Amino acid sequence: MLLSGTVVADADTVIEDGAVVVEDDEIAAVGKRSDCLEEYPDHERHSCDVLAPGTVGAHIHSVQSLGRGIADDTELLDWLFEYVLPMEAELSAEEMRAAAELGYLELIESGTTTCIDHLSVAHAEEAFEAARELGIRGRLGKVMMDQEAPEGLLEDTDEALAESERLIERYHGAAGGRIRYAVTPRFAVSCTEACLRGSRELADAYDGVRIHTHASENRGEIETVERETGMRNIHWLDEVGLTGEDVVLAHCVWTDESEREVLAETGTNVTYCPSSNMKLASGVAPVLDYLDRGITVALGNDGPPCNNTLDPFTEMRQASLLQKVDRLEPQALPARTVFEMATANGAEAAGFERVGKLREGWKADIVGLETDLTRATPIHDVLSHLVFAAHGDDVSFTMVDGEVLQRDGEVVVADAAAIRERAREFAAGLDVAP
Repeated sequence: MLLSGTVVADADTVIEDGAVVVEDDEIAAVGKRSDCLEEYPDHERHSCDVLAPGTVGAHIHSVQSLGRGIADDTELLDWLFEYVLPMEAELSAEEMRAAAELGYLELIESGTTTCIDHLSVAHAEEAFEAARELGIRGRLGKVMMDQEAPEGLLEDTDEALAESERLIERYHGAAGGRIRYAVTPRFAVSCTEACLRGSRELADAYDGVRIHTHASENRGEIETVERETGMRNIHWLDEVGLTGEDVVLAHCVWTDESEREVLAETGTNVTYCPSSNMKLASGVAPVLDYLDRGITVALGNDGPPCNNTLDPFTEMRQASLLQKVDRLEPQALPARTVFEMATANGAEAAGFERVGKLREGWKADIVGLETDLTRATPIHDVLSHLVFAAHGDDVSFTMVDGEVLQRDGEVVVADAAAIRERAREFAAGLDVAP
């Protein structure tokens, strides 16, 4: 397939009247449209106003999609223990499948091609199957909670680790490597030391398996961990083995100097979730400090009950504006940096090679946007447009691994209307009152 339009190959490269040529699951060429047409005259053609790498949602909760809007105006621990965890505990396998499908559908429709997905304790295989069928690229993991968990989610430590290993053996590397596994303890508050250390041992036992958890999102969380362990959160995670280049820590809002040194020295990846941090009044992550230290910072939406959207373009805008107002510096987190966080940095955190840029020989994960919109008139700088003005519903074309998932604004790999209808029916039956 030969895709043409203004090509944003990466945060530094824009090709006006450009093209991207796809063969099988890879990009065969990127360049001027005229040159590509001459070299590949027989390829199927499709045009969009703007072509860009698919974004990476480096921390999401697809299976919370049925709870969009159930817990507005609450702080993190109340939000989690009074609303969201009880909802997760209630979900049947069929409901979990519907929630995951709804989440992945939203990603496809709004331009996210890769996600790091923090699932739930039970029925995680339903999300893996949904990801396989809908075509999303994902680093998924079953959640483990062996303390401080509501009925229906509390697990025996050994059983939690054994179930995680079963899922690794079944799904890690599935769909031609498009689906990979992350060992996923929920966070230090709900996991024993044995669970956390077991997570490291399990990840080390399998090539390419990563670790994904929450860290230092909220001051109450930090106080709890320090009271129980005598350490600040990042130091405790480092002590039990949950730092390193194969670890993704979501949030990291409240870290001190010594903790930031640990993150930098260990090469631990951080996911910035600005909308969630604002909505839950958790605080502002020190993203500029992390970047200055060479820490890989990716971008995530978190879950629909605390965002309440998985739109990556809205998240890019929020990411930049929050840092500017927090630092009182208009130069803080410019469009180029945010776009890189949402694409290449996310792919690095997720551990997917040759993903996050439009390059010859890289994976064909591509999105196309339309700009025949009042909101997109004029466009002086296409990168600025993508970060500060574009919306997820501007996305009309989505490709993952060379497979077209959405064309002309219509998802072609699933019945989107049926997914939404099933989700509405299941959501209507949930008991979400605290």
